[in-house]
Order: sequence, then structure tokens, then C-alpha cells
Amino acid sequence: MKGFTRSGGKREDLQLVDGSKVAVIGGGPAGSFVSYFLLEMAERSGLELDVEIFEPRDFSCVAPKGCNMCGGIISETLVQNLAAEGINLPSTIVQRGIESYMLHMDVGSVRIETPVQEKRIGSVYRGAGPRDLKNSKWGSFDNHIEKLTVAKGARVTRERVVDVSLNGGRPKIAIKGGQPEPYDLLVVAVGVNSAVLKLFTENGQGYRRPQTTKTFITEYYLGEETIEKTLGDSMHVFLLNIPRLEFAAIIPKGDYASVCLLGESIDKELVKAFLDSPQVKACMPDDWSSDPRSCQCSPKISLGAANRPFADRLVFVGDCGVTRLYKDGIGAAYRTAKACATTAVFEGISEAAFRRHYWPVCRSISIDNSIGKLSFAVTRQIQKWQFARRALLRMTEKEQEDAGRRRDMSQVLWDMFTGSAPYQDIVTLAMHPRFLARLTWEMAVSALPFSRAEN
Repeated sequence: MKGFTRSGGKREDLQLVDGSKVAVIGGGPAGSFVSYFLLEMAERSGLELDVEIFEPRDFSCVAPKGCNMCGGIISETLVQNLAAEGINLPSTIVQRGIESYMLHMDVGSVRIETPVQEKRIGSVYRGAGPRDLKNSKWGSFDNHIEKLTVAKGARVTRERVVDVSLNGGRPKIAIKGGQPEPYDLLVVAVGVNSAVLKLFTENGQGYRRPQTTKTFITEYYLGEETIEKTLGDSMHVFLLNIPRLEFAAIIPKGDYASVCLLGESIDKELVKAFLDSPQVKACMPDDWSSDPRSCQCSPKISLGAANRPFADRLVFVGDCGVTRLYKDGIGAAYRTAKACATTAVFEGISEAAFRRHYWPVCRSISIDNSIGKLSFAVTRQIQKWQFARRALLRMTEKEQEDAGRRRDMSQVLWDMFTGSAPYQDIVTLAMHPRFLARLTWEMAVSALPFSRAEN
């Protein structure tokens, strides 16, 4: 594939017009959202667009055919944004509303209630469920969004793209066994695990995929009654002194519990150390064993932004462009997809148009991720020092026990776990003199010998 051209400014011929053909590679949230908004905004502008989504997976199937390799937590912010767009998630899609978080450390555990006392955080399956699904009670989030997009007028082609080329300045898409077809705009909305990205990293256009790290996701069948007794309506989060582990959680989903580990190059030794920890075993049924597992994968996740995620008639959206660090990937897909569609319909499809109107949204996420890396660096220090973990626990317990007390630490932890707020907002709250004074006091008290004896 030859490189796409770059323009020095807005060109009149680089506009979507009545009958323009748009190819979207990837039918996950980013691809479905961008297709949905392209069609919706084109309708407002009096345009008819031909939008075709290339997605070989069927998200109505159980894993691995319908799997999108994701923990499956949707944030409060995303639920609100989707509702404002008229996209409401039915009860068959949300596996279980998350009422609270249980924070587990070696020094104790604390329940953190949602700050607004509403069940607006949900756990979902991206496909129909794990490979050994025994009773299909729930729907697929990705399949639901894709169906809404098809209802808007998009077409879905269940084939894999094997080549991308240029035809008179226009991208040309070829599927396996098919002839190349030209399009006016190509939107790439695949994950960082997709082999499709090789078609763009080797073409000289300048695109370079984001830096990634390996993660771990597995599912355990427990049964809905057991889930209710053990995990309940809480997402269980762990801050343990395990090297290279940034974040770990157990998420209740219908009959299953999803275990998600994020960090620096997750390997078998790290997974075993986590699953064998007393804190994890205390959350699970007495007869629970870490083997066998219903389903398991080790996908890569993005740690930053792609280099040059746009050119004339070409734009990258979602994980292959930029996403939020560790959290709220579906929310970032929504934001970047809407910005991409707005730019394409109202501003143009030139590189200059995407740079002026699409890239600022991507850049704001990228900058916030840099702040997020600092936040996780602080978290790593807390994980290393027992007195710091004890101070965090004491501060949170006092906030949760006293209804009249300001819940600053609870808010910081809630936003860190859910992705409901930008990292910048989290750091701003954590740097407030009131917060720092309370945390310093709790650390001083927690370092005293009598405090250690209490635990």
C-alpha cells in the first residue's frame, strides 16, 4: 500500500458530498459510533452517505468468535453521554449495576459507595459471553451498538480487509477473495491487537501504532446465586504489593466473574501471585479454584497515542488512534468517534481538517493520560509502603462511616477505578491542601507503632 497524501490546507474536493462512500474497518464501539454519528450528522446536513463497516467477528456469538477482549466496565460518564444522544442501554445489556467498589489491601478492605448513590456504572459483555456460556440471559454491548448503527443505514460486511491501496487519490479496500473497491473516506477503528494495522505501519504514510502493554482477562463461572452471596453488586479492586501490577479487579457479570489485571507486561508468575493472594481467595467461594477457567485472553492495550493518525481521506479512531490510559476505553471511543464524524461531515476529510478539528480531542486525551501516568506512579508508591496503604484505608473508612464528612479520598478512588473523571480532575482534587493535610496526618498516625499493632 502506498502512502496517503498530505495537504497543506483545506481543499474543496476533500469534502463528503451526496452519495459519498465511507469504509469503516472495525465494527466495535469506535467503528459503530463513528458510523452512527456520520449517518446522523449527514442526515442533518441533507446528505446521503453510503457507510460500510468491515467486521469479520459476530458480536452475537460467544468467545472467541464474538470476543472483543475487554474487561467490560462502562463508566457513569459514558452512560450519561449515550443517554443524551438517545442511546439507552436496555437491562438485557448491562449484566449488573455497580453500586459500590470494594477496595482490598493487605491491611484491610473498605466499601466505597457511589458518590451519587445511583447504579449508573455497569458491567457488560462485549460479545455474547464466555465460551462455556450455559444460559444466555444477556446481550452483547458491541452487538447492540452495531445494530443501532445498521438501523441508521450502515451496512456490515463480515469479511476481513486484506489490502488497502490508492485509486486516483481515493482509498481502495480489498477483502479476501474480492475485488478492490474505492471509497471517499477510510476510517480505521480496530484495536491495537488487529493485524490490519500492519497495512498502515508499513506504507510510509507515517502512521505508527500506540505503545502497548500486555494484560490478562479471565472468566470464572460461579452462578448468579453464588455471585450475589460473594461479590454482590460491587466491583472488587485490589491494591496489593505485587511488582508490575498497576490495577486488578474482579467484576461480577451475571453468572460469571471477570478477573482483569493491568500493568507492566503481565505474565504467568504475576497472574499466579495475584490469584493465590489471600485477598482474592477471601472474595471468592470457599471451594473456588483458579483452574479451570471459562475463558481467558491476554490482549495488548494502548498506553499512548498513535503517530499521525490521519491523512487526506484517512483517519484512525479509538484504540488505534488514542484511548484513555487503563480506563474507560469505550468512553474514549465515543469521544473520538463523535469528533471524527463531526469533522468529516462539517469540516472536510483532508489532513488539515482532521488536524484542526479532530486532533484537539485526541490531544486532550493524550495529555490527560500523561497526568494519569503520574497518578499511577503515586499509586505504585502507596502499594510499596504498608503505612501508606494503612493511611489510605483509615482515611477512606472514616469518610464512609461519617455521612457528614467530605469524601475526598473516596471520590479520588472512585474516579480512578471507574474512569468517570479525567485524570487531571483527580489530581486537582488530590493536590488540594485539605486533602493533602488529611492524608499527611493519616500517614503520620499509620507510621506509629501502636497503629501497626492494631492491624
